[in-house]
Amino acid sequence: MIPGVRLTDGTVLLRPPCRADAAAQTAAVRESLPELHPWMDWATDQYDEAAALRWIEVVGLAWEHSSAFHFAITDAQSGEYFGSCGIDGINSAYRFCNLGYWVRTGRTRQGIAVRAARLTAHFAFEAVGLVRAEIVTASENIASQRVAQKVGAHFEGILLNRMVVHTDVHDAAMYSLTPADFDLPITKPA
Repeated sequence: MIPGVRLTDGTVLLRPPCRADAAAQTAAVRESLPELHPWMDWATDQYDEAAALRWIEVVGLAWEHSSAFHFAITDAQSGEYFGSCGIDGINSAYRFCNLGYWVRTGRTRQGIAVRAARLTAHFAFEAVGLVRAEIVTASENIASQRVAQKVGAHFEGILLNRMVVHTDVHDAAMYSLTPADFDLPITKPA
């Protein structure tokens, strides 16, 4: 685990989620169900604080094992909970990951997901030593694709039958980021 990680650009603050986030996370998910449910298996009418606490526990274990790094996205000044952003699916042999994000409906279209995705990608390259971050989104999920485009991710194509959400099979748009997109050198493994 990378202790005490805090990522900020002065507008948003990303930090590892904690148990105290459960109520705010639950409220954000419940508010956003119409937008999240089509693309996220976990976003259901049954989502409650117990589900949020289970997710926070799993995320904590992933941090401890350096297998995934998910952040709570919060307001840098007030601490308001906006959503989540993180990297997972880390392939240590080829040094790439999946980058994902969601922002509560009441705070969308304010650049929050873009800010969070940039901070998280930068973290993936500098702190984790990865050389590629992939954003894979259902081809019908235009909002997530707009975020990828605004982050400056490179569109690489449509991947056929790449995602299954609930029981629906979707083609996916593939985007990527590399350290060069942030004027960072590629770090050599220790």
